[in-house]
This record gives sequence, structure tokens and C-alpha cells, in this order.
Amino acid sequence: MEPGGLNIQELLQQAQAMQEQLFTAQRELAEAEVKGTAGGGLVTATVNGAGEVTGLSIDPKAVDPDDPADTAETIADLVLAAIRDASREAQELQQEKMGPFAEGLGGMPGLGGGQLPGGFPGLGGGAPGGPGA
Repeated sequence: MEPGGLNIQELLQQAQAMQEQLFTAQRELAEAEVKGTAGGGLVTATVNGAGEVTGLSIDPKAVDPDDPADTAETIADLVLAAIRDASREAQELQQEKMGPFAEGLGGMPGLGGGQLPGGFPGLGGGAPGGPGA
């Protein structure tokens, strides 16, 4: 035991274990995919756990060949809504995976009251293209 009751070796081991868990959570987020839909499933957006759009699907039923201008506007709105829906899902996944680390760091001196060192894209600030962008 160090002076003042602080065991530096134990603290370092805990920090290393937490760092490994953080890297695992970040890897899992990068590999995760969530989907968002709009228009009753006419448009589906796929977003990874970091909030990056990785896929977009538009059902041909969304296209009205008799009114291309209105169809283009409608599809654009549906695409945005599907991306926002998927981004919200990704943000919830980020909070689920990364939230415990932010809470755990909040009580550690010198670590910014719960902010993750180096940050993580999308965590707390909204995913790219999402509600926080």
C-alpha cells in the first residue's frame, strides 16, 4: 500500500483492464450494423456503430414514373428520415457500449469528468448526418 492508502500497481492494472474493455467495445461498434427505415420500409439505411452510412436501399415501389419531380423529392425525404432513424439506433448502441466507460471515468481525477480520452465519433454529439449533426 502506497502512502495515503493508494495502491498504484492496482490502479494501473484496473486502468489497463478498462482500456482493453474500451478497445473491445470500440471494435464491436465498428463491426456493428443497425438499420433505419422510412415510408413503411420503402427506404432502408444501414449505419455502422460509429454512425457511418454503409448502405441504402430504395424499394422500386417508391418511384412514381408519372411524377418524377415529386418522386425525387419524396425519395430524398425518405432517405433522410431513414438515415436519421438508423443514426439514432447507432447512437443508442454507442451509449450502450460506451456509456459505462464514460460513467466509470467520471469519478477518476484528471479525466475530464466522464469524457472519454480522445473522444469517440458520434458519442454524445450525434452521429454524422444524424440529429446532432
